[in-house]
Amino acid sequence: MITVDKKADNLNDGITNLIEGAKNDYIKMSTSGGKELTGYSKEQVENWNNNTKVSFGKKFIKIVHGHGVFAFVMKEDSGKFKKGDILKAASWRAPALNSARGNVLTGNYPIQWTGPLYLR
Repeated sequence: MITVDKKADNLNDGITNLIEGAKNDYIKMSTSGGKELTGYSKEQVENWNNNTKVSFGKKFIKIVHGHGVFAFVMKEDSGKFKKGDILKAASWRAPALNSARGNVLTGNYPIQWTGPLYLR
């Protein structure tokens, strides 16, 4: 787990911070014990940004990594969620609406390379 501390002025910068946090967590996991990044893990890191796609919908921004939805981000305030809130995926098309996992604009949220984590 990595904590993304960076604040962002806009959603694009916030999403970039989120993606970099996930990538850094993958590097941390792959190099635990002082191992050097080699082989498949090195290839994954080199292709991380190419394997991550961001698409803009009406209410949400969907972040897809590889073949799965990594997270959704709120485009605007809506109900109990604020602009920039990170939501875990419930399906390919929709986020889980139980709780925000952080906010890309305010920072200070945990992230793993596998996806967003609950706030504690």
